[in-house]
Amino acid sequence: MGFKLLHLNLHGLIRSHDLELGRDADTGGQTLYVLELVKGLASRPEVDQVQLVTRLIQDRRVSTDYSEEIETISPGAQIIRIPFGPKRYIKKELLWPYLDDLADLLVERLQNEDTLPDWVHAHYADAGYVGSLISRRLGIPLVFTGHSLGREKQRQLLAAGLEHKQIEQIYSITRRIEAEEFALSHSDLVITSTRQEAEHQYARYGKLPLNQLEVVPPGVDLMRFHPLSTQQEMNEVDNFIGNFLKEPSKSPLLAISRAVRRKNIPALVEAYGRSRVLRQRHNLILVLGCRDDLRSLDKQQRDVFQQIFELVDKYNLYGKIAYPKFHRRDQIPSIYRWAAQKKGLFVNPALTEPFGLTLLEAAACGLPMVATDDGGPKDIQARCQNGLLVDATDLESLQDVLDQAGSSFDQWRRWSDNGIEGVHRNFSWDAHVCNYLALMKNKLNSISPRNINYNIFNNKINKFNVNKLLLLDLDMNIEQLSVENLSNFRNDFSTKKDKKFGIITGLSIKAARLKFAEYKLSNPLVWIARAGTEIYYDNNKEQDKLWQKTISIDWNRLAVENSLADLTDYLVLQDEEQQSKFKVSYLLKEPGKAILPLVRKRLRHHGLAAMPHLRCHWYLDVLPLRASRAEAIRFLSLKWHLSLKDIFVVASEQGDDDLITGLTKSFIPKDHDSSLDKFRSQHGVFFSLKNRASILDGLNHY
Repeated sequence: MGFKLLHLNLHGLIRSHDLELGRDADTGGQTLYVLELVKGLASRPEVDQVQLVTRLIQDRRVSTDYSEEIETISPGAQIIRIPFGPKRYIKKELLWPYLDDLADLLVERLQNEDTLPDWVHAHYADAGYVGSLISRRLGIPLVFTGHSLGREKQRQLLAAGLEHKQIEQIYSITRRIEAEEFALSHSDLVITSTRQEAEHQYARYGKLPLNQLEVVPPGVDLMRFHPLSTQQEMNEVDNFIGNFLKEPSKSPLLAISRAVRRKNIPALVEAYGRSRVLRQRHNLILVLGCRDDLRSLDKQQRDVFQQIFELVDKYNLYGKIAYPKFHRRDQIPSIYRWAAQKKGLFVNPALTEPFGLTLLEAAACGLPMVATDDGGPKDIQARCQNGLLVDATDLESLQDVLDQAGSSFDQWRRWSDNGIEGVHRNFSWDAHVCNYLALMKNKLNSISPRNINYNIFNNKINKFNVNKLLLLDLDMNIEQLSVENLSNFRNDFSTKKDKKFGIITGLSIKAARLKFAEYKLSNPLVWIARAGTEIYYDNNKEQDKLWQKTISIDWNRLAVENSLADLTDYLVLQDEEQQSKFKVSYLLKEPGKAILPLVRKRLRHHGLAAMPHLRCHWYLDVLPLRASRAEAIRFLSLKWHLSLKDIFVVASEQGDDDLITGLTKSFIPKDHDSSLDKFRSQHGVFFSLKNRASILDGLNHY
């Protein structure tokens, strides 16, 4: 059997044909790369199946193509679209509240297939978060490609003058960075496109194993991108662009990108406008995606275009600059060749450029480059020697380098030849896919002991005859029941055999059973004890060994304690009875969530597979990376083949977020902590008008 691969690319618009590249900030080079990678993998004899999971979208503003549940890309390759979140098309920064739903849906889908994928490959932070949850629940190895990283983006935006609050509001940067940290902590392999990205950008995320990061340079479709042009296609591009220009024969400075801040196109226009030499020698050609009406674009794109229009006015660039409203994807290779025929330059002034796929496309067509000295362009220049690099944040340097790059025909010809040869030698899709598959094969041998096969596929009838399961917190729910409600609850659950309940508690199983006995209720079907690190069934004294084995992966309790030992101004260890093999419990000296980033940073710095959980504002538990109350619930769902939609939880306190997210049904009483109000619009969450003493109100609702 060959490889079965699952790729996750959740945002933007992706289909098997006519990609709408540049349509918005979410539909750019990443989309093209993922589609080409899937095609390339499917064409290999070592691969049986490649599935690309993305979001199903039903929106009159976009093509109906994006509402097809299954689309064939090529033999052995499919796009699988899964509905999650709003039906309409939304930008990636708005997807975060719905990612747990997608993870639950995908696990349920994979659970019912005959075989699991050999690898899950997650692209970007949002998919990295979902891929991590799939990997930890089903034991599938995870590959992560960030494409661009939140910490680097934040650094660049701060350098460009934006404030922290503004960056957070526009980009949800904290949530993105947390997702990247989460993905890196679960990844068996991280694929980057450049050495600089691996050594410098990922280094900001703490201690990563040296063998976890691999550089695989991106590939170029050499059937489309090549230097051989026809007179007909040159005439077509002349007609397409020439109408903007007074002297269309001038050498062009060509930029092709999305109209987003990171691409830094206004700086290129400013540098061009300031330089008399550049204006005399070159035309400026900007291909920035398609736009019909500026009002239909998102704010970031509108702002970029507005800056460009103002600079064109400021420097009176009419007749020297072209920025067509529309282009087809199949025109892009012709535009590169047209610019090369006129001895032009391809310019990428991005603030940060992790990939640089357009640079490779241009080089394959014989068009030299002037590019930012950040990320991908450094590797391309080192391998191809086809142009110059520049600090794109320095306008004077950008002017000088553009002037220098366009000053010599002999230099231009040498760069053009070097680029064509270098791309063929180092950046073909064949080389990329072969390197990729070689890594998959080699890594599987070394990581297989880290992943656990739950054998859930041979256990599809082991449901304990349970159709519905209610999970209650011993302290926050059972203890709060009034005498009348306790009696009603006792009667309700003693008469319905298909409806069972379980107990969630931070206590040990011994203390929890002793306390529970006071209420004279029938035995719970399951106990999730010690904050989700232990699972027991009925009256059994033995805990679930498979769950223990699952959460023990890479756990080091002593190292966790040592890493936090000097935080005595913030934390104090709780009493011994609150500690356990897989739980390190602290009491905060001052309440608040500010401690979480600090603790996460410490754990990350020491390379520990651990995660802090804050509960009721005062209590901090550090658990194994794969352990939590929510993950214990999903373990039971998998083990019993009980749908998460048939599991009901009661949430009332700060820290109950993980119980609410995803496909479980949630009941939140009137007297809940205000931190849970953010879930009021979430599907599958019922806010009761009664206090937690009336649990049956939630059951009646469902």
